[in-house]
Amino acid sequence: MNRTEQQAAARIREHYTEKQITDLDTLRALDAKVKRPASVFAYVFGSTSAIIMGAGMSLIMTDIAEIIGLGVDPMLPGIVIGIVGMVMALLNYPIYKGILDSRKKKYGAEILKLSDKIMNK
Repeated sequence: MNRTEQQAAARIREHYTEKQITDLDTLRALDAKVKRPASVFAYVFGSTSAIIMGAGMSLIMTDIAEIIGLGVDPMLPGIVIGIVGMVMALLNYPIYKGILDSRKKKYGAEILKLSDKIMNK
């Protein structure tokens, strides 16, 4: 059996053997547990705020107000909607940091303990 066949067989074999969970795997999972909720929130909230801000801009710059039947001058509602989107976008990072910091406090001691254990082996 040549070298590439051996490597292919080893890769396939990995799928059928039970993987040992190491301390490093646990540390990576904890790190993801801290960061993922804050990141997901930031992406969703940021995208939503951009859409809201864009809706306000579209209301002002296009004839969409006539299409949706907005009988009022679209300038004021468009500005208000755009400002709401901008404020949301500005608040995105402080909220993200708040979520991240609270999760760091919650899991920080466990992560430090585990990382110390790994580094002192």
